[in-house]
Amino acid sequence: MKFYFPFHNYFVQFYHLYDKLIFLTMYGLVNIAIKDLVVTNHGEEVWKEICRLSDFEDMDFIGMNPYPDKITYDLVKNASIVLKADAADILEAFGEYWILYTADEGYGDLMDLTGSSFVEFLGNLDMLHYRINNIMPQLAAPQFSTRNQKENSVELEYRSHREGLVPMLYGLIRGLGKRFNMVVTTEQIQIKNEQNGCHVFLIRW
Repeated sequence: MKFYFPFHNYFVQFYHLYDKLIFLTMYGLVNIAIKDLVVTNHGEEVWKEICRLSDFEDMDFIGMNPYPDKITYDLVKNASIVLKADAADILEAFGEYWILYTADEGYGDLMDLTGSSFVEFLGNLDMLHYRINNIMPQLAAPQFSTRNQKENSVELEYRSHREGLVPMLYGLIRGLGKRFNMVVTTEQIQIKNEQNGCHVFLIRW
């Protein structure tokens, strides 16, 4: 079960969060990957139109520079408009792409050190982000922990300063499964709210 909604309902929450987004940043590497995904699948002109709607005149990013979160959210929102696709579907596709992209962009060795199996990698995500934080001090990375591991399943707790990125996590998990030659399914079994401090996902293979 996925607890998110099509574009018009799903993305309206982001605009209620802009006062918070001002104080959070994403590194250019994330936005470069979004551009790469769009250009590879839809062409340069589509990317230019997305940037125009996002009031982003540069149309390119410096990988190690931090940028306001609002830019990233705007790019996804306007990609949804231009491509006539749900924002949640775009985020999910990007999550899967991100696993492959970061490995190709020189982080493959770091990912290899994070775990030799799917479950070990999930359990070491915080360590991976800790290492990356040494070179990207404004990362504001999410936090993860595993629990209730069984022969063919594990539960993943997810905590983040950012709202609205759960669909991306579905893609990240699927991409990570492919990295280990596994077909995985993900079901959200707990939503973060006033009673629960984190989202929880049941991952099966």
